Amino acid sequence: MKKIFVISDGTGRTAEQTLMAALTQFPEVGVDIVLKGEIRSERQIEEIVSEAIEEKGFIVHTLVSDSLRENILRISRIHNVDAIDLMGPLLSRLAHHFSDSPTGEPGLFFRLNKEYFKRIDAMQFAFTHDDGQRSYDYEQAEILLVGVSRTFKTPLSIYLAFKGWFVANYPIVLGADFPEVMDKLPRGHVFGLMTLPQDLSSLREARQQYLGGSLGEYSSLEYVRRELNYAQNLFNHHEWPVIQVTNKPIEEIASEILSIKRRIDHPPVVKKKSKS
Repeated sequence: MKKIFVISDGTGRTAEQTLMAALTQFPEVGVDIVLKGEIRSERQIEEIVSEAIEEKGFIVHTLVSDSLRENILRISRIHNVDAIDLMGPLLSRLAHHFSDSPTGEPGLFFRLNKEYFKRIDAMQFAFTHDDGQRSYDYEQAEILLVGVSRTFKTPLSIYLAFKGWFVANYPIVLGADFPEVMDKLPRGHVFGLMTLPQDLSSLREARQQYLGGSLGEYSSLEYVRRELNYAQNLFNHHEWPVIQVTNKPIEEIASEILSIKRRIDHPPVVKKKSKS
């Protein structure tokens, strides 16, 4: 049974009723709705996101507060939890049609749509920085995926971009140098993608057959092993985290990347023991 966490800075009844109306279109789906009303702090949001992770659920919210909405978008993004905003798009469209805003503050329409526009920018960034393009721009990337051909760099980039991350990817070619800018990127930005030689060889062979067998030793097991060893040595030399992609869905690989990034960017605080 899927768990849906309904969050509101009020009673949450509006969100619950809206969700129930939508769920009538999915009569075969079992759903457990958890109502979380009177949410007023970032800490409360963090606790609910943790629950959603543990229960493998997602979030629906009607947060009116700009700051709380920004908090839940940021926190759910870093933890790779889906959070559906029911109130924000409605407020932004009303503000547009009324040429006014609920608070009377200028710029509300843009702020309400900031995450939407950021997602569009992230998708554009992923497309223009795919497969080694615009490597001089890598310092603008939040995540750089590095791996040999057919290690899912592009689909991972698009998936993470849809989540709002600015992602680039760079192909490792046996014996080829890579841009110096990659040496300057901070920890938690570059991730190596690795797979098993036999699986990679099979994938490449299928591609080679599709292209008419014109790729030379590209799919041979011996060449694949040499290329993966070369990539692994690069990862070890630069101390980049390595993600195994063999037989994993894109969502799982992305979650592993974000989990490692979260630990690097936000290491746990170690409390010092008081002297007795």
